[in-house]
Amino acid sequence: MEDLLLDIANALKYPVFVLAFAALAAVCFETGSFAIELVRRRRRDLARLERAAADARAALEAGDPGAAQVALLRVSTDGAMAQAARDIVAEWGQPNAEDRVAKRLADFDFRILRRLERTRMLVRAGPGLGLMGTLIPLSPALAALGEGDVKQLSDGLRVAFGVTVIGILVGMVAFMLSLVRDRLYSQDHSDLEYIAAVLFDQPPARPAHESLPAEVVQTA
Repeated sequence: MEDLLLDIANALKYPVFVLAFAALAAVCFETGSFAIELVRRRRRDLARLERAAADARAALEAGDPGAAQVALLRVSTDGAMAQAARDIVAEWGQPNAEDRVAKRLADFDFRILRRLERTRMLVRAGPGLGLMGTLIPLSPALAALGEGDVKQLSDGLRVAFGVTVIGILVGMVAFMLSLVRDRLYSQDHSDLEYIAAVLFDQPPARPAHESLPAEVVQTA
């Protein structure tokens, strides 16, 4: 039984190493994607969102959904948000629009959850692979210690500690990416809710150049 367990552990040695390097490559890719997302959000502010939503509402009332989509594209931070904005515009004038818009927002949440799952899995997979990559080489290293082979012991420990560092690094970076992305995507959802409210719930905004009613002027 002990020999069988050792054989299984030794058979997993190289697959674990390959998976550890794959996890490191994946977290590097996610870090690069995250940097691009931050660059796209550097001009994010409420005033731009309000202007884009008002322009989209005016375009829809003028019968130009294409212009409405272009207006909302200016404040879309990524492809998922842009697609959700297009879906919301497409519901203008449709029956049961409010319910269908709520479904569009729920679909956006599911797309975001799928994106977050990548880094959330790395949060657990990284340290797990690091631990396995640490324990597997220790068995032959300890056997070498019993035989007095210091070189094999040293090589085994170096490999074990190296995989440990990679696993911990992957887990730490993935955890930070998941935390910040969760907040950013919550802001995206909030922006889409505001856009939907402007397009479907609020009355048309009064143009800035439109004169005030006479009653208001007299009151003033």
